[in-house]
Amino acid sequence: MADEMDTKLFAIRTTANREDQVMDFLTSNAQKKALEVYTVIRPHGMRGYIFVEAATRSDAEQAAFNIPYARGVLSKEVGYTEIEHMLEQVKKEINIQKNDIAEIISGPFKREKAKITRVDKIKEEVVVELLQAAVPIPITVKLDAVKVIRRDTDDSEIGNTE
Repeated sequence: MADEMDTKLFAIRTTANREDQVMDFLTSNAQKKALEVYTVIRPHGMRGYIFVEAATRSDAEQAAFNIPYARGVLSKEVGYTEIEHMLEQVKKEINIQKNDIAEIISGPFKREKAKITRVDKIKEEVVVELLQAAVPIPITVKLDAVKVIRRDTDDSEIGNTE
């Protein structure tokens, strides 16, 4: 890992709402070209920009070269203090499992109880089925939109020896 003193932070302009796609392309581009790109940051609440931590401006520009929706690297370097208020600490452990009963705490299905049918930790999403619905329809919601209220430990799959 690079020392904080020899890395620089660069802002890359993107098409609004395409930041995730640009991040994916930029990451794979940097790996293919073996560039010294250390971190790609998508700050919360800021559309149209992502930040790249790289050894040199050239590395950042090469990583962003010919990427769809990337509009170029800003000429001025960005200081860490300028964006640190937009960053949030990554949650280390996600304690949601398949078959848990959860309450949806935000969105159009707020206060509805649902059963977790799938957990995607990479995308930070869960697929749920509403318990009160007549027909079970899978709904994908963000992990932070659900709160586990009951863990289903009665499964025969779990080997509880009490």
